[in-house]
Amino acid sequence: MTNQRVDEIPEPTREQWIGFLGLVFGMFMAVLDIQIVASSIAQIQAGISASTDEVTWVQTSYLIAEVIIIPLTGWLARVFSTRYIYFTAAFGFTIMSVAAACAWDINSMIVFRALQGIFGGIMIPTTFSVVYTMFPKRLQPTMTVVIGSVVTMAPTIGPVLGGYLTDVFSWHILFLINIIPGILVCLTTWIYVHVDKPHLELLNKIDFIGIIYIAVCLGCLQYVLEEGVRDQWFESNVIRNMSMISLLAGVLFVYRSLRIESPAVDIRAFQNKNFRLGCVFSFIIGCGLYVMVYLLPLELSLIQGLNSYQIGLYVSVVGIFQFISAPIAAQLSKVMDLRVMMTIGFGLFGLGCYLNGGQTADSGFWDFFPAQAVRGLSMMLCFMPINTLALGTLPLTEVANASGLYNLMRNLGGAIGLAVFNTFLSNWQKQKYSVLRENIDLTRQPVTQFLDNIAEYLGSFAHLADADLGALTILQNLAQREAIVMTFDDLYWLMGAIFFVSLCIIPFMKKVEFGEQTAGH
Repeated sequence: MTNQRVDEIPEPTREQWIGFLGLVFGMFMAVLDIQIVASSIAQIQAGISASTDEVTWVQTSYLIAEVIIIPLTGWLARVFSTRYIYFTAAFGFTIMSVAAACAWDINSMIVFRALQGIFGGIMIPTTFSVVYTMFPKRLQPTMTVVIGSVVTMAPTIGPVLGGYLTDVFSWHILFLINIIPGILVCLTTWIYVHVDKPHLELLNKIDFIGIIYIAVCLGCLQYVLEEGVRDQWFESNVIRNMSMISLLAGVLFVYRSLRIESPAVDIRAFQNKNFRLGCVFSFIIGCGLYVMVYLLPLELSLIQGLNSYQIGLYVSVVGIFQFISAPIAAQLSKVMDLRVMMTIGFGLFGLGCYLNGGQTADSGFWDFFPAQAVRGLSMMLCFMPINTLALGTLPLTEVANASGLYNLMRNLGGAIGLAVFNTFLSNWQKQKYSVLRENIDLTRQPVTQFLDNIAEYLGSFAHLADADLGALTILQNLAQREAIVMTFDDLYWLMGAIFFVSLCIIPFMKKVEFGEQTAGH
């Protein structure tokens, strides 16, 4: 395929529309399954008789496999075509979902989840690339909104939906709900998706060494990010060794990719300035999306003691305002410099994170509402310009491969962000509690008065000695609670600062006028 202009792509037929909707739904399943088990780990642990350390691999195995396969999807799509590779991925994902529901121990669950992650990882970037090979330029903003809504919504509702389904039914339903959608995706893909043709001759040039390098690099990196917090990072020999292996494999992969004719993952798309910077912003939005989806439910659970349904009410505000902003973003993309649109979007996301800070242990739904509303409005204003600026200026022959790299950066942003913020959460909480403890002087009149009042109240239910001890315990718990609240506030402010600082990079992106971007240079 030559460096065809995007506006030469014909209008999609009804069959192509049906096929595209099938691809989008498949991507939704794949993204949803990253987080859907997050709220049900305890139930899964009991169901397969796993230890606390072992059960974390229910999520980790999926993430590692997905991260490894995503950058390889461009090559797979070129060799086998979008139709065949997506059908295989959807079929395998559905079968592995059933297998995971039938897992009999932790080892079988890890294997099935890893295979599910491989098949799911193929569907995500493949759907992204189809936007630029199936649709003419005028429809791309609308299709980007559709995909953006899926990618940002699925991680948000995943833990809440998973927790609700587990409470009502059992943890098995988290995987079994993929059966009917999976069959429909397989059928629509096989019947209606005809974007390109297989090029099996590329199998003669398969870069096995490059595949091994990138699998080792990303697999070890994801392991480090998942296990680093629990193992105190580089205090662990395993983490140090895995980090070195990941770094070495990464260097060898880049060296090989730049020297051979047909690498497993072609990184030459990074020569495009907009694509390079677009990947930076993809990393940042991945960090913000996954970290905020993780932090808010955790805070509501730890501080307010809310259940999955109640947390869902808070989180739903983001989704509602995201849907409100979708048509607005589509219209703005037609009349506004995409860099200005990105500035508004990233600025609003940072503002939403900033507003999340400053909450107290007594904050309720309406205290959190403005922050969630602002962040929801920002989603499409962030996502749409990044997609168009990063992928919309590449030759069509490079889009499939570049889409894998672009999606990989978003996933890495989420993985690295979660690891870093988890570490800060643990360390800052201890530091703040230590400071509070040092500043609580038991000889000060307000402190003694507080303890006396609590002891007097407890004394009406227990002996005086127990009441004194109970008062001290309550004071300690209050200090720990306030330390957690202050830590979450600081983490929200840090995330807001990251988004505000990222605004400085936007002017360095090449301006792309709506209606003038091409798929080649």
